[in-house]
Amino acid sequence: MSFPGYGEDAPLDLSGLTDAGLQAVTSRLLDGTFDAFAETAAAVKNCARPVRLTGRSHTFELGTRRGHLAAVGEHLDSFHSEHAPLGVLYRPCGNRRADVCPSCSRTYARDTFAMIDAGLSGGKTVSATVAENPLLFATLTAPSFGSHIHRHDKAGKPCRPDNRDKGARCPHGRPYACPKVHAADEAVVGAPFCEDCQDWTTAVVWQWWAPELWRRTTIELKRALAKHLDVPESRLKERASVQFVKVAEYQTRGMVHFHALLRLDGTDGPGSPAPLDGIKLAELLQKAVRKVRFDAPPIDYDGVTRRLSWGRQLDIRIIRDGDRTDDPDAVLTPGQVAGYLAKYASKDVSSVRLEDTTRPHLARMTSTCHDLAETASEFYNGLCEPNPYHLIRKWSHMLGFRGHFSTKSRRYSITLGRLRRARVRYQQMVADARRNGESLEEISTAELEARLLGEEDETTLVIGEWAYQGTGWTNPGDEALALAAAARAREYDQWKSQTKNTNQPMRGTK
Repeated sequence: MSFPGYGEDAPLDLSGLTDAGLQAVTSRLLDGTFDAFAETAAAVKNCARPVRLTGRSHTFELGTRRGHLAAVGEHLDSFHSEHAPLGVLYRPCGNRRADVCPSCSRTYARDTFAMIDAGLSGGKTVSATVAENPLLFATLTAPSFGSHIHRHDKAGKPCRPDNRDKGARCPHGRPYACPKVHAADEAVVGAPFCEDCQDWTTAVVWQWWAPELWRRTTIELKRALAKHLDVPESRLKERASVQFVKVAEYQTRGMVHFHALLRLDGTDGPGSPAPLDGIKLAELLQKAVRKVRFDAPPIDYDGVTRRLSWGRQLDIRIIRDGDRTDDPDAVLTPGQVAGYLAKYASKDVSSVRLEDTTRPHLARMTSTCHDLAETASEFYNGLCEPNPYHLIRKWSHMLGFRGHFSTKSRRYSITLGRLRRARVRYQQMVADARRNGESLEEISTAELEARLLGEEDETTLVIGEWAYQGTGWTNPGDEALALAAAARAREYDQWKSQTKNTNQPMRGTK
């Protein structure tokens, strides 16, 4: 079976190419620089907004270490940006957001998938026995801050109020129901039934302190675990440890909720036998989530202290055969869980915005962030420290959420930094093999992984002098070509994944 997007009869989708871009591409073909662009685009993996650098670098062999310093040995190689195909060194932007750079976003998602999957099934320096330890999949949501929200019903049913009379109205005379059926891309989806009933300020304040709620949740879970095991909290690590990875996802109403994987390990680190099973761990987590409270500081001297908590919608599942995050009747595999979380790690609030119009309730939350920032700039607490909300304007484009979209505990699995360092090491190994006329095919997979992920000291030292020239492609048609190539690569990966899943036997068959 061959990929349907490959071949002369399947050209790239260049619908985004403007007249100026088409003329620029034609010019590259005529002046003979198109091959140089293609080589550069391949080197940055079709990044949409690569960083342009000018300068030089020198590679030296490291000699014997003397104290904390290493003696510089033989000069191995030199590189100058003038020697690059386009005369300038292009580097990937590294942006994780899919709406900014699809290519770099896919790289980030792949690294996130590898990091999450290693904590689920082992590998990449993580013991394979982690697959035997209790594992929970939890979804924590934000509370409701007013009347019920318009929702898109997959069954095509109109919006109906929850636990209210059919003709109920809010204090402002607006109904708590909508007789229309809304498509998912309508601007009204996610908006409150009544804007005057919606507590916009508290919603933004909750968003601002959501990372603190999660921190307190992990603390409360450890306290509950220590109490259940009848050990002091300070000595919990002698009996067990809770490791987690979580990602944030925006709902259409503009509030984030967290998807988290929590694994219980024993005393000897990841994969060591846990002192209790997943059922009991789920009970402790549910009680911990319901117990978490945080009193948010007031915005000004006359303001109120808001007591924040998680929403009523709490979903905690024990990962085992027969459960799945998106379909309870389908089989759940570690790869599906890792892919589910990695998908949201590369998104932000743009995932719920519309391309051709604005959702009014998202614009209202953005303006509320600006209002809070203006109020916060006029008030300071008694210690003469800045108001805790004085930077909220900086995060207004995120609707007040200032947390990382993907985080993990220290010992859940391998770090993203280590995976990126392994990628750099591989590129160095390829360069060394090319320089020495060797082949990497003779190296076994186990040895290659050990060399890429090992903690041993580097054997070479690269000293560079680089100057920032700019960001983005200089030719009007280059970005459109890079985006089209990245889209084709994404289609190929999806086709490859579907083909692999189709060829695999179903459970219970041979």
